[in-house]
Amino acid sequence: MPKVSEEHLTNRRRQILDAAAGCFARNGFHRTSMQEIVKESGLSAGLIYRYFPGKEDMILAIVEEWHTTRSAGLGTASDPLDAYLGLLRAIGGPDAARQRNLGMQAWAETVREPRIRALARQGVDEQLEAFGNAAPEALIRVLVAIYQGLLLQASWDDSLDVEAFVAAVGELVRRRR
Repeated sequence: MPKVSEEHLTNRRRQILDAAAGCFARNGFHRTSMQEIVKESGLSAGLIYRYFPGKEDMILAIVEEWHTTRSAGLGTASDPLDAYLGLLRAIGGPDAARQRNLGMQAWAETVREPRIRALARQGVDEQLEAFGNAAPEALIRVLVAIYQGLLLQASWDDSLDVEAFVAAVGELVRRRR
């Protein structure tokens, strides 16, 4: 039997996570069944379970990707405030609804899942490191709360002017500096 390539394994994993993310964005983490993920992916349940022992493992993988995507540019940015404002701006992007839904669920999941809570804590630590001495932990926590609030508001208010929101946040934080 020919050996399956690493690329094939990666693509199959991606197919499963994309199907799961679509289901989770529509129905929530805990209202989505494995049967729905199987149907969405077009794969067999057995194959999915070879990659992920259970739904919780898929949730963790998706939240890890969500976290990694959002923190990628923060540490390398010449101005961490500009990178942070870019994260806020992305919440209002044209194709952001799915990511907003996953993000809200990820934040809610910190209450019950220690591994996801650790990722949230890591995100705060990464922002502290990125801002260095320019921002105390209290300000970083305020910035996280602003991000969470915008994520929530953008999910239910189609008339929200995200760009005006981002400009106001930038102005407030720059005044503080």
